[in-house]
Amino acid sequence: MFHKQQISALTYYSSSQFTQAGGVAHGFSTRLGGVSHAPWESLNLGRSRGDNPEYVKENHLRFSKAIGSDMNGVILCQQVHSDTIQVVTEENRLTHLYDLNNFEADGMVTNCPGLVLTVFYADCIPILLYDPQKRAIGAVHSGWRGTAMGIVRRAVETMAQQYGSAPGDVLAAIGPGICPRCFETHSDVPEALNDALGMESWPFIYPLSEEKYGVDLKGLITHQLEQAGLTLGNIDCSDLCTACHPEEFWSHRRLGEDRGNQAAMIQLL
Repeated sequence: MFHKQQISALTYYSSSQFTQAGGVAHGFSTRLGGVSHAPWESLNLGRSRGDNPEYVKENHLRFSKAIGSDMNGVILCQQVHSDTIQVVTEENRLTHLYDLNNFEADGMVTNCPGLVLTVFYADCIPILLYDPQKRAIGAVHSGWRGTAMGIVRRAVETMAQQYGSAPGDVLAAIGPGICPRCFETHSDVPEALNDALGMESWPFIYPLSEEKYGVDLKGLITHQLEQAGLTLGNIDCSDLCTACHPEEFWSHRRLGEDRGNQAAMIQLL
């Protein structure tokens, strides 16, 4: 179950499974509680949106403090809608929030305490992973392209290969993201999903009209996590839609490029 957390004006969401397991700091941010001005008002955590860097740094500091993580451990990747999972070590730690990233990826895993795996979202689906037995974590950004490529399955496989994680021990939190009603597409997206996944994708594609379809990305990602070996009881899925709730979230579908970015973060303590 997801819980809404509020510290002063800053609002974020957390997974009760991760909280109950202990040993990690984590959170899914909203747009509320920062210092940025419109169109990034107010908790913009994205470095590439055109916002004032000093405001972005302050927003990172506020969010990190709220979830109990260490801003100095933030690890960022260049998200490119791929299925690449980067194994992260201390070598990837940034000395400054605006340092250039040294890798392109849409997912990261680590077993190093203190590193804060961070992915950004504004409709695409953020997923956090935690193996409390082997003490390993992951963070994944999964839009429809990454979902078609099965990036969450690759993340679970990488945790198993690198850290010996048994998929049945892994906890997953699927954060706020676009819902099927708001993710209205032409036939190109369903066709691409069908080409990549075949019948696996069919239960998660809904005809809306003769030419439009809705795609349930969260449902498909949940299915992929189950296929990777996670138990359904270990998968926590938020029902919040970033496009349905403009008062809490930025949505690329609604706002295009004139917006900020939310972030999902997780850190081993």
